[in-house]
Amino acid sequence: MKIKNLNPIDNYLAGSWEALGNGAPVLVALAQICSHAWTRGAHLDETSGNAIGGNVTSGNAAEPDHAIDAENSSPLEGLTLEGLSGEAQAILLAARTRGIIELKAVNTAFDAAARLLAVYVEETDERTIAFRDARKPEVTVRFLDGFRELCQRGLIIHHIYRDFSLSPRGFELAKQVQRDKVQRWLDMATEFGIHD
Repeated sequence: MKIKNLNPIDNYLAGSWEALGNGAPVLVALAQICSHAWTRGAHLDETSGNAIGGNVTSGNAAEPDHAIDAENSSPLEGLTLEGLSGEAQAILLAARTRGIIELKAVNTAFDAAARLLAVYVEETDERTIAFRDARKPEVTVRFLDGFRELCQRGLIIHHIYRDFSLSPRGFELAKQVQRDKVQRWLDMATEFGIHD
């Protein structure tokens, strides 16, 4: 049923409500973090807040970027797994083959914890896993925060709507993650479809 004769503010509120129901505020915030980190080439050290690696300037437009010597630098220069949570590293490992990550909410689920926005990773073209747990919502939230860590480090690119991927640096760093070190976090993932 379509409601007619809405005032402009009613149209705005209806659109806003629908956007809220799809997780838009969080998706937009994460997309902005990804865009900022990727386009500036600055990757923040979460402990100090200082930029590491990439082409970083002091913010003065007249000052040139620090040049990267292509022969002597690595795409991972200044970037390590150090400081990344187990959840963030598990996402990297799960995504390292295809690099495709989607953030989804299941707004039709009965239980509120099952409706939370969660991280879904395409491990292969036939297997997708979800880092969510309706019985333990903290697990879902921790993996969402792990995804944020990856965004802040410039390891994720936002494409459209809720679709993200590893960045070139993300693919490279994912190769360093050792399965045995993150297995306990990988075991928290569920096959796509169990909660949907």
